Amino acid sequence: MGEHKSQPKAYLFAVLAVLFWSTVATAFKLTLRVTDFIDMLFWASISSTLVLMTMTAVQGKLSRLKFSGRHLRSSLLMGFLNPFLYYLVLFKAYSLLPAQIAQPLNYTWPIALVLLSAVFLKTGLTTRGIIALLISFIGVVVVSMGRKFSNVSISPWGIVLAISSAFIWSAYWILNLKDDREPEVKLFANFVVGTVLVAAVALVFAHPFSVPATGIIGSIYIGIFEMGITFFLWLRALELAERQAPVANLIYLSPFISLVFINRVLGERILPTTVVGLALIVLGIIIQKK
Repeated sequence: MGEHKSQPKAYLFAVLAVLFWSTVATAFKLTLRVTDFIDMLFWASISSTLVLMTMTAVQGKLSRLKFSGRHLRSSLLMGFLNPFLYYLVLFKAYSLLPAQIAQPLNYTWPIALVLLSAVFLKTGLTTRGIIALLISFIGVVVVSMGRKFSNVSISPWGIVLAISSAFIWSAYWILNLKDDREPEVKLFANFVVGTVLVAAVALVFAHPFSVPATGIIGSIYIGIFEMGITFFLWLRALELAERQAPVANLIYLSPFISLVFINRVLGERILPTTVVGLALIVLGIIIQKK
């Protein structure tokens, strides 16, 4: 973008991104109190697509959008995975689970990415990588054990969906490597396709135009800060960083800050199993990255 790198600016953008991402688990649950998960995705995907279109246009890249040949095939597949399938599965998981259970389980996507990369990209697994996977897996088990120490009903099906969402997200990013378009352009293209699929499902199986105003506002917030502008803030932080590692490491704060919002806003009593399990998941991810 022609701007000099600046570590303080990089930290500012990264902190904003981390804070926004830390609020979304709470936003999911608040919105699901007043609307269905399909209706929520309908309004969230529309708002996120509008945000992505605006950001792409501001950067002067809208003319680079292509829906032909291999780019069309790529966007059809990628849009099906994200936002369509990924968020349908994730939002359904949140509708079945306490936020403090769904959020750490979904955060296992870096571990899922390692596993899928080993299978499909033939990256292999080192001894350190296997240890990291085991530590994170133990963390998943500990988080899931929260159902034994909580008075709240915790759905086993919800646990399966939350973990599945991590694998869908990882598959999306592996396939994303094969698309040579600029990140902003292909993300917008994928969301255009995905939003069309979401709209078709919502109009047949849900009632998006009967959602109360609070549900629409919550969904729009999710579309902006989970699926839209926060992605650009994070990219901007990495672009401006003189040293990327300390900036990128801020993302590990997000799931723990999220627990604060879940406790203070949603009123969920944070279980020891959630904290310990999440710490093990993050530790495994850090070891794997090292």
